[in-house]
Amino acid sequence: MAEVVRADNGTWEPPGGVLELTETVEDGVRREIFEETGIKVSVERLTGVYKNVARGVVALVFRCHPEGGTEQLSDESTAVDWLTPAEVEDRMGEVFAVRMLDALRGDAAPSIRTHDGRQSLGEQAAS
Repeated sequence: MAEVVRADNGTWEPPGGVLELTETVEDGVRREIFEETGIKVSVERLTGVYKNVARGVVALVFRCHPEGGTEQLSDESTAVDWLTPAEVEDRMGEVFAVRMLDALRGDAAPSIRTHDGRQSLGEQAAS
């Protein structure tokens, strides 16, 4: 899994960001990953929906497949690395690690979770 160290807070997190008004979700995922890592990806599937109840922010997480490019730093990232699941658990805060580990699960149902910005508050059953 390609992860980045964010330039603004120095923490390991998955690449991501806010969609532009005119772009599709898939185009936004590809753009954000490329901007922060230099890696070109194809979007495979939605793996989770995560709500930060403290900030009212909802994040969608997608499993992607690398298709090219070379790891590079940006104004938003000070490191780019491919992490194993054990490294994800060791380097990332809980609310970001669970997103990455959910993306590795083989089942097709996306996770739906809430958190307070630091800790997971639980998973909801998909309806």
